[in-house]
Amino acid sequence: MRLSTVILPDRRWSEGGRESWQRAEELGFHTAYTYDHLSWRTFRDGPWFGAIPTLTAAAGVTSRMRLGTLVTSPNFRHPVTLAKELISLDDISGGRITLGVGAGGSGFDATALLRDGQAPWTPRERADRFAEFVPLLDRLLTEDVVTAEGEHYAAHEVRNIPGCVQRPRLPFAVAATGPRGMRLAARHGQAWVTTGDPKIYETGTPEQSRAAIAGQIERLGAICAEAGRDVAELPKVMLTGFTPDRPLDSFDAFVDFAGSHAELGIDEIVVHWPIADSIFAADVAVFEKIAAEGLAQLS
Repeated sequence: MRLSTVILPDRRWSEGGRESWQRAEELGFHTAYTYDHLSWRTFRDGPWFGAIPTLTAAAGVTSRMRLGTLVTSPNFRHPVTLAKELISLDDISGGRITLGVGAGGSGFDATALLRDGQAPWTPRERADRFAEFVPLLDRLLTEDVVTAEGEHYAAHEVRNIPGCVQRPRLPFAVAATGPRGMRLAARHGQAWVTTGDPKIYETGTPEQSRAAIAGQIERLGAICAEAGRDVAELPKVMLTGFTPDRPLDSFDAFVDFAGSHAELGIDEIVVHWPIADSIFAADVAVFEKIAAEGLAQLS
């Protein structure tokens, strides 16, 4: 199992932003991700910076740790412009970028670009766009010249030379719990991402959450089998913070959480970098001990 972290882009680079990414590498995290939102939930009225510039800066002050988004969505991204930025970022980082990608939600990102009176996309419309977004992005990152026209996205003689440092392209970690998204993960993903079952987050139990995740993995297995892919070869990533569990409350709590989710088939656990006075508040000393010693307790 691998342990990674999410560092929210909520601090100026000169006021603790840089130090967080450097410290994450010192602690040995496999990957440090950041959210790719215009703003997010309770952080909306505070500082919030762009994901791609943040990752570019992080690439310049780290050398070993992988970097990525968790997750990018079609809510305000277009595959053509995103591909150019990702190829540049992969080059700057020396091939250390993972693209976490999902269909997006109904929050602020979904309404920021709407005209007055224009309705946000429905869940079906988001799924339709996602189903077109991922395959086109795949092509843009693997082919030198791409022309394509779909219902939602078009590309006309788009050139992306020299392509990614990572070949054939940088990896996709596809966040999905529904069948359409899981099919994209099976076809295009180098990892699958879950946050658990949102219906269980506030009122369920850890046991119910684990059962829901087991069900997701079972459905993913069936979809992979249909696509001719071995689900065991698709890494499974658990983004924590959205289930009834509280793995950062103590070192033992994390070890129990990691062990029980490893038994489900989870390969990578992602914990949020502590942010005081927020939903991601945690004891920094406990967090750093978890980073340094937590997974060793599972062996």
